[in-house]
Amino acid sequence: MLDVRRLRLLRELARRGTIAAVAEALAFSPSAVSQQLSVLEREAGLPLLERTGRRVRLTPAGQHLVGHAEAVLERLERAEADLAEARDGLAGALRVGAFPSATRAIVPAALVTLARRHPALEAMVSETDPAAVAHALRAGDLDVALVHEYDFVPAPVEPGLETEPLCREAMYLAEPTPPPGSAAPDLALGQGVALRAHRDAPWITATPGTLCHAMTVRACQAAGFSPRERHRVDEFATVLALVAAGQGVAVVPQLGVAGSAAPVGEAGEAGEAGGPSVPGVRLTRLPMERRTKIAFRSGAAAHPAVAAFAAALREAVPPELAPSSPPKPTPSPRPET
Repeated sequence: MLDVRRLRLLRELARRGTIAAVAEALAFSPSAVSQQLSVLEREAGLPLLERTGRRVRLTPAGQHLVGHAEAVLERLERAEADLAEARDGLAGALRVGAFPSATRAIVPAALVTLARRHPALEAMVSETDPAAVAHALRAGDLDVALVHEYDFVPAPVEPGLETEPLCREAMYLAEPTPPPGSAAPDLALGQGVALRAHRDAPWITATPGTLCHAMTVRACQAAGFSPRERHRVDEFATVLALVAAGQGVAVVPQLGVAGSAAPVGEAGEAGEAGGPSVPGVRLTRLPMERRTKIAFRSGAAAHPAVAAFAAALREAVPPELAPSSPPKPTPSPRPET
């Protein structure tokens, strides 16, 4: 009989690529991971790994078994959801991952709603970059998380995970407030005009390896240039402070602006009519957007705790940011078995 815990190790090896990475993610020693995979090979009765020096890769049989492992783990998630549904009330820990702007603008209100409805359920929030969410969910470090994608940076396919749409945000070009009377870029000519006007300016981007960094770089490249990066900062309130200080320009999402916005009419220049205002910053809306989704392990959509938190999140989203269509689970493609 194949052991589910060892199947999970094989699945993680297929996703992470090295035994060392699997060991680090799951808090094992590399030797323990190797030993368990060797036992799995004996249980399977044929080689699952090919070892070349210090590197390993899955054999065709190993890859085929990973597909079965995905299906087995999904069924286990559904079984846990069914058992949780049968219990009286929700209790225990719910481990939540969220990126900073959502943690500030959406998650607190959702936590208040969740605590009012299910006081025995303890949501535990960890700021997590969307690029790290898939591994954390599959490893069991998180139960549910928020991820996002941009027009220029679509979300990668992540086997073993499902998502539901949560909200859509406008994107803004942030630049220091220009002298009085300066004209805003004519967006009827396309977002490239607004960005290209700053092709020689210093840019403030997120750190390399994040989706936010890729978004800025690709948007500028689509406009015909590569940004000259001066500062690399992940927190949007700090980005806007640097813009106001004349340190460069940046592209920021609506939720990133929300925490630094002042009421229109105070110091600072408003963006489009009724839009946000940040002291010392001119915000020009771009014809692009960021989309945020709720992510969880395949099969966990019906888990009462996950469903309750997802419902609380949707209630916390301002109406103007709600997705245009009702949320529907979006399973990632499952490997062929």
